Amino acid sequence: MLIEFIKPDFEFEDARGSLKQLVHDGWKQVNYITSVAGAFRGNHYHKENVEAFFVINGRFKLVAETLDKSKKEEYEMKTGDFFVVRLNVNHSFDYLEPTQLISFYDKGVENPDGSKDIF
Repeated sequence: MLIEFIKPDFEFEDARGSLKQLVHDGWKQVNYITSVAGAFRGNHYHKENVEAFFVINGRFKLVAETLDKSKKEEYEMKTGDFFVVRLNVNHSFDYLEPTQLISFYDKGVENPDGSKDIF
């Protein structure tokens, strides 16, 4: 599989509400992303970064494909989904409704020389 579904590290819920610890180590850069319905984003890959996404709310179509186009996977992601995109996997997002995401990079996309790990 080009996409790996993962689970939060820890979850707790009581009458006051809930807590979801998504990760406790291994990630250097964390981003909060919003997208409107009908937006198309991504369509790139990372040579040096593993990237994870947690869907806070919303829904989108995710397409993941190997660089040589020999393998392609499509998913409909929704609120609560948590997944990892591996190195050198092209990924694109077609937003079906307003969506909020958190993305995690294991190294960060900005390199010391000013270049970015987005291709």
